[in-house]
Amino acid sequence: MMNLKHFSLFVLIIIGFAGFAQDKKSGPVIEGYGQVWAIENPDFKTNTSQEFKVAFDVKDGPESDTEININFDTVARFLNMHAQSGIPLSQIKVALIVHGSSSRNLLTDQVYQSRYQVKNPNRELVEKLISAGVEVILCGQSSKSRDLPKEDLVPGVKIALSAMTASIQLQGQGYRLMKL
Repeated sequence: MMNLKHFSLFVLIIIGFAGFAQDKKSGPVIEGYGQVWAIENPDFKTNTSQEFKVAFDVKDGPESDTEININFDTVARFLNMHAQSGIPLSQIKVALIVHGSSSRNLLTDQVYQSRYQVKNPNRELVEKLISAGVEVILCGQSSKSRDLPKEDLVPGVKIALSAMTASIQLQGQGYRLMKL
């Protein structure tokens, strides 16, 4: 059994190390979502003068009707991480291509509630992404096959012919594809 002297020393060491710990932080682009760690003095330096153009391809959504789509949160993390690292938002161009089971995560609260008996846990995040300049694009084929007409979607979501078409077009504009 640990005596009081050793226990006190143990507590002091733990408190000391806790002082060095950093917390994850959201913002400044998407507050409340996309928390990231600050990386002090990385060996592989980030080129803060470069333009970052990325198209996130998201087909999988959560199984639960009440969960945030972690892939949508990854888009918020990308924006926050780079802004926290000193890259101006004007140099960050992001598109979110949505298809498959993640398509339903783009519904308005009213429609989502009527289908799943709860408000859409992703609506606020999707709205914040759009407000931050993210081009949110729904696959037209998923829209039709899953009965998700434009009027049922969060305002600002665009419908493309297909996710494949949007991906090809964005890559032609210099976007790098990231499949999540």
